[in-house]
Amino acid sequence: MSAFLTVAVIHLLAVMSPGPDFAIITKQSLTRSRRSAIYTAAGLGFGIMVHVLYSLLGIGLVISQSIVLFNTIKYIGAAYLIYIGWKALTAKAPVHASEDSPHRTSDITAWQSLRMGFLCNVLNPKASLFFLALFTQVIAPETPLGIQLFYGVYMSLATFVWFSFVASVFSLSAIRRFFKRIQLGLERTMGAILILLGLKVALTGRN
Repeated sequence: MSAFLTVAVIHLLAVMSPGPDFAIITKQSLTRSRRSAIYTAAGLGFGIMVHVLYSLLGIGLVISQSIVLFNTIKYIGAAYLIYIGWKALTAKAPVHASEDSPHRTSDITAWQSLRMGFLCNVLNPKASLFFLALFTQVIAPETPLGIQLFYGVYMSLATFVWFSFVASVFSLSAIRRFFKRIQLGLERTMGAILILLGLKVALTGRN
């Protein structure tokens, strides 16, 4: 139980810290529908399981020790964030339908939202290093594989729950009405933030 609480607290602090995941959820919540934002949160949760699985297989250690592999993931992830940011930065003024209509012209499909969250999380090299450190320095090597998988499932679900909560808060009608008046400027601001995060990822090191 003490080991689980340690993992839970460390993960909670990591998932609540500002970064690409938080930025993408905020953007989706304020400029798309609540449904899209929650699907994006689900994508982030699925991305967690990828990090968990390759950490258990030892591939995370290979990635951390190989400058070529690390840089490949790093630059792909940075390029993806910059791509999303550029699309938001160059967005045109949306044509609004009803607030929660699934057919809003500014919305995207469930699959696109899920994919966006998944790729944002999986291609974040800092997440790779975080899970490598977690499974090599915090979780004892003698911990049964089933228990380690349980930790992974928990962190995946906790990520989904946290970002679904964030999405629900930022999708509240009062908050959306406030930001609706400045939606185009807001989307471009979020696009600039995502580009800056992409550049930060590109310049990050392995330490």
